[in-house]
Amino acid sequence: MTHVEDELNSQPACWIRAAEEAGRHRAALPDPGERVAVVGCGTSYFMAQAVAALREGSGRGETDAFAASEFPAGRSYDRVVALTRSGTTTEVLRLLGELKGRTRTTAVTADPGTPVTKAADDLVVLDYADERSVVQTRFATTALTLLRAHLGLHTGAAVTDARTALTSPLPQGLVECTQFTFLGRGWTVGLANEAGLKMREASLSWTEAYPAMEYRHGPISITTAGTATWMFGEAPDGLAEQVRATGGLWVGGGLDPLAELVRAQRLAVAVAASRGLDPDRPRHLTRSVILAP
Repeated sequence: MTHVEDELNSQPACWIRAAEEAGRHRAALPDPGERVAVVGCGTSYFMAQAVAALREGSGRGETDAFAASEFPAGRSYDRVVALTRSGTTTEVLRLLGELKGRTRTTAVTADPGTPVTKAADDLVVLDYADERSVVQTRFATTALTLLRAHLGLHTGAAVTDARTALTSPLPQGLVECTQFTFLGRGWTVGLANEAGLKMREASLSWTEAYPAMEYRHGPISITTAGTATWMFGEAPDGLAEQVRATGGLWVGGGLDPLAELVRAQRLAVAVAASRGLDPDRPRHLTRSVILAP
């Protein structure tokens, strides 16, 4: 079993622990009414998109998401939350340094022995969700579970669905597809983006991701026999029928959307195996991006 397989299989247990510990981290996480930005890089940026949509959509306060390298320097926030598995990512550390002393910051990380622990004002350590794999799975979903629980939006059904996602067969013919499109609405747009990234990293697949309604404004033209379109959450009326009419494979998101992401992680590993690739050694990638000064 690869590292990534072992780590993705451990997600239900990690989610249970994160939900149980959310109250203990309350002081480090945004209060209702605060104006908040959530930042990250790669997978963490896509989790930031999901968190921002969930928080603002639940009426907890204006919340934006940015890639750490694209944070708008002139904009004011009450708190900036940085998601960083390694705690060493160059863009995150630079941003936290720039915000020091003028905007309160929180880092959510997997490693308490890295520079981010001194760069941020507040710290949440999810060391039990740390990973050996370059391809990130359980830290991302565990961080999102922690923040969902902090917002009062996590339920045990998500864990139950994650177990189902790990044990139920993937749809017939899905692994053999040559192109994959992932769709989301609201907070699940970030999950769709992350599913696409997982497929590219682990299996070198041609993948795209869109807000579901935007898919009909052009991208659906690539859909045909041998392609798959996967919806995270409830699909717009008529979309499944339109995809099936092209000859493409439609995958409906019947589970909790975060559990659907676990299914997509499994797909990435399965496609990698079918192509003779090692998902623990993705091409051109390292576990953390550290840029030369």
